[in-house]
Amino acid sequence: MSDAPKPPARYDDLRALFLNCTLKRSGVDSHTERLARVAAGVMEANGVNVEILRPVDLDLAPGVQPDMTEHGFERDDWPGLCRKVMAADILVLCTPIWLGEESSVCRRVIERLYAESGKLNDKGQYIYYGRVGGCLVTGNEDGIKHCAMTMQYAMQHLGYTIPPQADAGWIGEAGPGPSYGDDGAGFDNDFTQRNTTFMAWNLMHLARLLKDAGGIPAHGNQRDKWDAGCRFDHPNPEYR
Repeated sequence: MSDAPKPPARYDDLRALFLNCTLKRSGVDSHTERLARVAAGVMEANGVNVEILRPVDLDLAPGVQPDMTEHGFERDDWPGLCRKVMAADILVLCTPIWLGEESSVCRRVIERLYAESGKLNDKGQYIYYGRVGGCLVTGNEDGIKHCAMTMQYAMQHLGYTIPPQADAGWIGEAGPGPSYGDDGAGFDNDFTQRNTTFMAWNLMHLARLLKDAGGIPAHGNQRDKWDAGCRFDHPNPEYR
């Protein structure tokens, strides 16, 4: 709209990575990616460097170690994908719903994110501190909020910061029927389009705030200092 207010900041130094955890390889139309491109479009319009990838195209070995070729697997594409994750200020996990849950590909991605979670940044905090996360969900069955709960819990537990309303999705009528974007299904759903837009902006806003602040303040959350004996005002007498 011509009378829309100007954004409060610039976002053209931010990077966003959308991991579309569809079960379909690239070249096959993905309903989940259709919705991801709505949020990506908002970010790109504001200069954010956006990349959308499909982990199903990669050979992500099962496991919770940074490189599973060191644990018996012949191939593991996670180290390469991990470099993109670590370069991103914003990570958006995108998934279809299958039997009320996020896809198996999405769970594999979360397991591999966990593989890095014990590492520390240069402030002694866990490695994902200072990054923001959100999620998008599509499908033909109930469960958007359920999937969002598990995905966003995992992300914040690993160290990502979750802004307000950082999830959105679209589900059609229960049972077989059109998926998002089939003959325009969901394109006119104001709830989905509004929430997807709000999610994109909230991710950008929080990423901007964190980047300008140098991340989460490094006090009371530094693993290396805790291991060295610092207790950050912990009241347990055994530590005094």
